[in-house]
Amino acid sequence: MADFFDALNDKHIAMIGKQPVFFVATAAEDARINLSPKGYDAFRVIAPDRVAYLDLGGSGNETHAHLAADGRITIMFCNFDRPALILRIYGQGRAVLPQDAGWAELADRFELIPGTRQIFDIAVESVQTSCGWGVPFMDYREERHTLKKAHAQSDPQEWVAKMQTRTQSIDGLPTRPTDRFFEGE
Repeated sequence: MADFFDALNDKHIAMIGKQPVFFVATAAEDARINLSPKGYDAFRVIAPDRVAYLDLGGSGNETHAHLAADGRITIMFCNFDRPALILRIYGQGRAVLPQDAGWAELADRFELIPGTRQIFDIAVESVQTSCGWGVPFMDYREERHTLKKAHAQSDPQEWVAKMQTRTQSIDGLPTRPTDRFFEGE
């Protein structure tokens, strides 16, 4: 049975902190539904009613396009260990790019790694938990370093130039590109 909450509580925050992966879903009218897995240490609970995650350049920028068009976002965490639990965060999100007001305040909460493109800032509207009894037990082995490594090996000027060409989603919705490359800390 599902339970709904107006905001994250301490138990939710503790569960989130133990998860090495989360899933992001967005949609916009007349566009494909986007569902993306996310890893690395890229998620932050800022307040019970506000979360954010660090986004790296990848194959597309659908989340950015959908949030600009519609704003709705769902984040899902699954506990693959005990206790069984699925946690969903429903909210309104926005992309914050390095050139935007508010970037510094959000960026200070993360380790910026090569390939950092934007941070998604999400106002939590509701939280849902459900049993998760159908989710298998899985063991976390390690994160993949391939994406970080690929970005770290990029020429910063070429990387920014490439990002500047990514101004549409796969469905033709507009996106705003980042204007800088982060070397990492």
